[in-house]
Amino acid sequence: MDKLYVTGPVQLQGEVEISSAKNATLPILAATILCPYPVEFVGIPDLMDVSTILKLLQSMGIKFSRNDSMTVLDATELTSQHADYSLVKTMRASVLVLGPLLARYGVASVSLPGGCAIGARPVDIHLSGLEKMGAIIEIENGYIKARCDKLKGAVVTFPFPSVGATENIMMAAVLAEGETIIENAAMEPEIDDLADFLIAQGVKIQGAGTSRITIQGMKISELKASKTPYRVIGDRIEAATFIIAAIMTKGKVKVSGFRPHHLEFVLDVLKKMGAQFEIGENFIQVLPSQSLKGAMVETLPFPGFPTDIQAQMMALMSLVDGNSIMTETIFENRFMHVPEMLRMGAKIQLKGNAALIEGVESLSGAPVMCTDLRASAALILCALVASGTTEIQRVYHLDRGYEKIDEKLTNLGAKIQRVKG
Repeated sequence: MDKLYVTGPVQLQGEVEISSAKNATLPILAATILCPYPVEFVGIPDLMDVSTILKLLQSMGIKFSRNDSMTVLDATELTSQHADYSLVKTMRASVLVLGPLLARYGVASVSLPGGCAIGARPVDIHLSGLEKMGAIIEIENGYIKARCDKLKGAVVTFPFPSVGATENIMMAAVLAEGETIIENAAMEPEIDDLADFLIAQGVKIQGAGTSRITIQGMKISELKASKTPYRVIGDRIEAATFIIAAIMTKGKVKVSGFRPHHLEFVLDVLKKMGAQFEIGENFIQVLPSQSLKGAMVETLPFPGFPTDIQAQMMALMSLVDGNSIMTETIFENRFMHVPEMLRMGAKIQLKGNAALIEGVESLSGAPVMCTDLRASAALILCALVASGTTEIQRVYHLDRGYEKIDEKLTNLGAKIQRVKG
C-alpha cells in the first residue's frame, strides 16, 4: 500500500484547479445505462472510485474510451444486467446502477454495496422507492434481485433526504410510465448536476435542488444525445479541503474551477471564525488569517454543513484560539480520524455524536493511518502544519476521491513524498 510522507510546517501559496466532483460523476456515469447511444464527457476525474464504476459498466457491456480530456461511454447494447460483488464491494455508489438497469431492462441483479466504514447507510429507501414504482425486489445471497414488467410513475416520499436514493429514483423515473414525484428529495448540488445531465438528453425534470422533484417518464426512443460533451461540476468537497488547507497554513491560495455558492454555509462558518477570503464567480481567493476562533458546527443535509467536510474542519478547529464543538448528525461512525489526530497532539474529547475540540498552539508529526476518504484529507491538513514528518498509511482511501492531491499540494509548496507500497 502507498504511503505519504508529509513534512511541515509549510505555508501554501499559488493557485489550484479543482477537479470534477466525484459525487456527481458517479451517478452521471451510471445514468448512461439509460442512453442507447454514445455519450461524451470532458474532464472526468482520474479517481479510484471513477475507475471502479467504469469497470462495473464495462462488465455489463458498456463500451468505454478515453483520450486526453474526452471520455466516451456507449451503452447502445448491454450484455449483462448483473453488478458483481467483486466490484460493488469497494464502492457504495455502485448501487446507483440499480435504478437505470431496472428502468431500461426490467431486471437487475446488484450486489449489496460496500465503501467507507462510516456508518450503516442502508439501501432500504432505494428499494422501497422502486417498489412503489412497481418493482418486485428480493434479497438473495447478498444480491438485490429486482424485476418488473414496466416501472410506473409514483409519488415517492423519503423518510429523510437521501442523496443516493434520490439519484436512483430519478434515473428509474426517466423510462417509467407517467409522472414520478420525489418528496423530501435531497437538495445537494450533485442532484442538480444529475438533473442537468438528464435534461441534456431530453428528459423533462422540474424541481431539482428543491425538496420536490418531478420527472416525466418517456420512451427510450425519445432520448437524444446532447450535441456537446457534458462537463461535471467542480468538486465542492475538494475545494473546501484546499480552502481549509490554505487557512490552516496561513497561506494565500486561489482555489478555482468550482461554484462558490455550493459552499455558502461552510464559507459563512469560516468567516465567523475569522478567515479572510475573496469570492469570485468560480473561485475563492484565500488570504492569510492570523487569528481564528472556535465555532459550534452541526453536520446537516444540504444546504447545511456537509458531513464530508466535518473531518477537515476539525483539523482546523484543533489549531484555533479557544474551544469548538462538532456534532455529527448524518453518520454514526464518522469520528475515526480522532485517535489519529490525537497522536499528532490534538486535544479532542468525544461525547456521543459530538466532538469537543480544544485549540492547541501546534501539532507534531507522527505515524498515522487513514480510516476513510475524508479522514485521510484531514490527516494531510494536520501534517501540513505539524512540525516534523508525518507518515500517512493506507492512502488508498484518499485516492478514491481526490485527484492527484499530493501533486496539487506540492505545486502549492507542500513537502510531500509518495512511497509506492
